[in-house]
Amino acid sequence: MLDRGKSINLYLMDGTASGRIKCSLSNWTGVAYKIPRTELDKCKDREDLKQSGVYFLFGTSDQTGDNVVYIGQAGARKNGEGILFRLQEHKRNPDKDYWTEAIVFTTSNNSFGPTEISFLENRFCKLALEAKRYSVKNGNDPTQGHITEEKESELEEFIDYSKIVMGTLGHKVFEQIVPSYQNKTNAGDPMVVQETFELRQGAASAKGQRTSDGFVVLRDSIVKLTVAPSCPKHATSARELYSDSIGVDGRLLSDILLRSPAEAACFITGTSISSEIWKARDGRTIKEVERTED
Repeated sequence: MLDRGKSINLYLMDGTASGRIKCSLSNWTGVAYKIPRTELDKCKDREDLKQSGVYFLFGTSDQTGDNVVYIGQAGARKNGEGILFRLQEHKRNPDKDYWTEAIVFTTSNNSFGPTEISFLENRFCKLALEAKRYSVKNGNDPTQGHITEEKESELEEFIDYSKIVMGTLGHKVFEQIVPSYQNKTNAGDPMVVQETFELRQGAASAKGQRTSDGFVVLRDSIVKLTVAPSCPKHATSARELYSDSIGVDGRLLSDILLRSPAEAACFITGTSISSEIWKARDGRTIKEVERTED
């Protein structure tokens, strides 16, 4: 399903890209809203935001500067208070002053009950934790609840569409840092396999891949622990950012996303060095590989 083209409708509710956005997708009963924190009051008359649903609060940590997300659920109440009321509660909560915008998922036919939103909250949290792009602020692991296998299949399809919409609205919270390229775009198409590059210099030894976000240095790569005075500031800053992912022996404990092959090379070697040090299995540099892709 995910390999086919999709038609997505984005409605700029305030006439600007920085305002509220309503998002729908052809052949999907779901509805998504992107709502800046400052624009919540404008949503008071929206009936579908008084329904049950799942919401995401996006912001930045005051302590680390990392991207953070809180994932929650809201059930419809007898007085008509649902998702929007829950978001307004979070806005008033001083412990959640980090978030700047919310993304909400509900349905056009108001079909979510307590079981459905509990399952979705649980699955969305797990997907966000697995992707490791955002620091997930949920204190407790949401309860999945008990659903039939038929309902689970239906909700997993809803999740697949939600992933597409979430990325369209600007958050890659569900996308793995190292994406799976082992997919066929259409039936009969050849496999698309991403090239892996290697770097070796003294004690440093690493493997990495290009992605749409930059360059990923793969887990178990070895970082040179000493940093030379010539090491660029952006690379030393990246070392500080990912310090918890560098073991005492210099081994990376997780995949690391950097802005470019050059920054990755400096990050690994602890010095100023060209991206040409990255070599494909056949000895070609990244630039030489890119020339063949034109």
